Amino acid sequence: MFRYVLTRIGRAILAVLIAVTLTFFLLRLLPGGPTQLMLEGVNDPALEAKMLEDYGLDKPLIVQYVYFLWQLLQGNLGTSFYSQSDVTGVLMSRIPWTLLLAGSAFVVTALIGIPLGVYAAVRAGGWPDQGLRFFGLAGQAMFVPSVAVLLLVIFSLNLGWFPIGGAVSSDLEGTSGAFGSVMRHLALPLASLAFIQIGPYALTVRTNMAQILGSDYIRSARSRGVPRQTIIWKHGLRNAIIPAVTLMGLQLGTLIGGAVLTETVFAYPGVGSLIYQSVLRQDFPVLQGAFIILAITVVVANLITDLICIGLDPKIRTGVRA
Repeated sequence: MFRYVLTRIGRAILAVLIAVTLTFFLLRLLPGGPTQLMLEGVNDPALEAKMLEDYGLDKPLIVQYVYFLWQLLQGNLGTSFYSQSDVTGVLMSRIPWTLLLAGSAFVVTALIGIPLGVYAAVRAGGWPDQGLRFFGLAGQAMFVPSVAVLLLVIFSLNLGWFPIGGAVSSDLEGTSGAFGSVMRHLALPLASLAFIQIGPYALTVRTNMAQILGSDYIRSARSRGVPRQTIIWKHGLRNAIIPAVTLMGLQLGTLIGGAVLTETVFAYPGVGSLIYQSVLRQDFPVLQGAFIILAITVVVANLITDLICIGLDPKIRTGVRA
């Protein structure tokens, strides 16, 4: 068990290192350069050379990469080319909003997807099962920004039920007013992400649950007179939930990617909208910092998912010890 955990941690560290390396080199393939944007309209080669030297961009790429890794190990993500602000501070002001959006979508997906999948499995072949399959296929086929724009047009522009963009209103009175404003601004971005995630997740739960309910030990439990609810929620769901937990960990990357696109549509002040702005400005330090934070989040979440699955499934524990 301990050896398996160390192996998984080592793989997680390697995955983060690969993500950091790809981020560093791929960003420098973008056309143009940050100095061209900062010196737009100014033709001064000496000033441009001075700026490249100040930011260390005049050195070979491999030297820049080694220096970047050294600074990263010290917790220094650099200085924004655009705002001249500390990248860590810029990200810290945006991360809570992205965590709120992605975390809420994660929880809503689990709270709705699991019961839906169980309900469809228990009534396999009926209209709940058919409806879930259609809903799941729709979720897989639709693009997050398309859903976001549709919800924005209907519920914000036409009906006026929710704000058009942002995360909180400026004219607030008291803590309750701030909380209500945050929830109203969060509603449509959350609905956009949840709509895409719930269907496929519920389908996974339904498929695994249907297989479990048709197994020999479930039939044996029924023959012994075990109550139906106990069979479904204790014996059935306990075994069907393990693939669902694994899927949630794997889908976290998709969830964060969807949050990036959703934030751009709703002008939500999270890491996603910051990435979009930084791409336009070719702000390498901010992009690097944002991608590294997101990569670490996904890798750590998958590591935690693996460890949770080991705790849930005795067979996995036995396999690890073997």
